[in-house]
Amino acid sequence: MPKAKIAKKSTWVDMTAFVDVSFLILTFFILATKFKPEEPVEVKFPSSVSADKVPETDAFLVTIDKDGRVFVQMDDPNARKSIAENLNETRKLGLTPADIKAFTNAPSIGVPFAAFKQLLAMDQEQQKTLKQPGIPVPDSTGGELYYWIRDAKSTYAGKKTSWLIKADDATKYPVIRNVLEAFKRNDINKFQLVTKFRDAPVGTALWNTRQNQLGTGKK
Repeated sequence: MPKAKIAKKSTWVDMTAFVDVSFLILTFFILATKFKPEEPVEVKFPSSVSADKVPETDAFLVTIDKDGRVFVQMDDPNARKSIAENLNETRKLGLTPADIKAFTNAPSIGVPFAAFKQLLAMDQEQQKTLKQPGIPVPDSTGGELYYWIRDAKSTYAGKKTSWLIKADDATKYPVIRNVLEAFKRNDINKFQLVTKFRDAPVGTALWNTRQNQLGTGKK
């Protein structure tokens, strides 16, 4: 008696729908991802046991490098536009609408007011290669940084604003003192220091608390 033949079926699978879904997911992540802006300078900041996350919105960041150069950085383009307009009016900077628009695309700044317009006239590639001298904070008056903070405070009025300071390990204390004075003169006495996370020393109360939160502490 002849053996029954099993009909062969095609193993071909239509992957069109799968590919379409994959591209939709990829497109979503590309559009939804907020890319971190380039840092104006490399800063080797100190470590601490704090685990608070650095705010990403409504934040005003002052960065100080090892040479004492001071930079300001804002996350919101609309805030940068408002600050530039205020500074242009109060400090008589002579900025054009094109200059102000250029500043909305340049979240970090580290030049004196006298060189501000010249910096904004450069394209983004030129700005990246330019070694900015830093915002002047020559003494306890806070220098020009005082005006940046003043107008930022006005722009962020009514919002929960995060005032951040990130300084290099090698930054000289007088520079940091003058930066703090610029905040103080604007009646801003609460701010965060940006540090690198380091776990608490073993055996301390904070270390035991974290271990218990992770479920690894002793009962």
